[in-house]
Amino acid sequence: MRVDLLSREYPPEVYGGAGVHVEYLARELRRLLDVRVRCFGGPREDATAYRIPGGLESANPALQVLGVDLEMAAGCLGADLVHSHTWYANFAGHVAKMLYGLPHVVTTHSLEPLRPWKAEQLGGGYTLSSWAERTALASADAIIAVSEGMRADVLTAYPEISPKRVTVIHNGIDTGEYAPAPGAAALTRHGIDPARPYVVFVGRITRQKGLAHLLRAAHSFDPAAQLVLCAGAPDTPEIAAEVTALVEELSAVRNGVIWISEMLPRPEVIEILTHATVFICPSVYEPMGIVNLEAMACETAVVATATGGIPEVVADQETGLLVPIEQGLDGEPYDREAFAVAIASRVNALLSDPGLADDMGRQGRRRAVEHFSWLRIAERTRELYMSL
Repeated sequence: MRVDLLSREYPPEVYGGAGVHVEYLARELRRLLDVRVRCFGGPREDATAYRIPGGLESANPALQVLGVDLEMAAGCLGADLVHSHTWYANFAGHVAKMLYGLPHVVTTHSLEPLRPWKAEQLGGGYTLSSWAERTALASADAIIAVSEGMRADVLTAYPEISPKRVTVIHNGIDTGEYAPAPGAAALTRHGIDPARPYVVFVGRITRQKGLAHLLRAAHSFDPAAQLVLCAGAPDTPEIAAEVTALVEELSAVRNGVIWISEMLPRPEVIEILTHATVFICPSVYEPMGIVNLEAMACETAVVATATGGIPEVVADQETGLLVPIEQGLDGEPYDREAFAVAIASRVNALLSDPGLADDMGRQGRRRAVEHFSWLRIAERTRELYMSL
């Protein structure tokens, strides 16, 4: 059986959780099936990559995506099934389904209706991205949700979709690769003092990740702790400017604020996660939150927003502490000040009790190993393919 996996991201060009998901899913599925990966960007050894078609270089980014999707769909000739990830590749899967009569499986890592801030980045292209996602999901033969929370969001956002077509298969983690790292060279290289506790954030600079809320909350963090921000790839110049201003404001009143804006090699990220006292995930929208699994696998306690699929990953009071949030239609907390206070109180609770943080870290790794194996996820995905 030949399966074509369709994705915007694939190593070495990985920017978020969807790219990580496709990387590891492809690796495990290749042990079971004939898998061909089709992605965006430059040439790859183990995938077919597509660049923006000539004539669209200056077009709206969403229109550029659809142009790539058409070329990607053309390449699916000969496949037995196509499996697309995120709206960036959903339209390619939909066109391949129509063109070649193939079953189309969609994995939902996020939903456009729940990310209205994307209009800042795409302008009118947000209408296009929303249309592409809705069209693909409405006609897909099966939809995989990466969490129960994601499944509920799919059925709420798209009530025309039958619940029978939506299956939950969680994201996973390679606990052989993501494991406690004894070395600390990455800390020294990036100016992190290994003798001081620190709180670490890893993620893109986008409204979804809640970085602005974290920076406001950090004014109340224990001053003995450092704050390490592994944050880059801003969605827009506006949000880049906002985060820069907030970091400067925070740095003016406390020391130990370290901002690493470049994409780090994975071994360095693992070292930084391992030696942190607390990993912080202040997201306002997170269908699964694979980065929380990465931190847990490195035996680091997690403080994360109780939104989307995060409560299915982070066991409150066991592997970390969840931050409650009441959200408006735009995804932002109704009371931003109360949200910031709640983040700070939970971070400080772990900073003040390193023994508790260590225990939660150990429990987190145990949970990651026992419940989120990529091999099992690949087996369940193959079972779904065969049912179609």
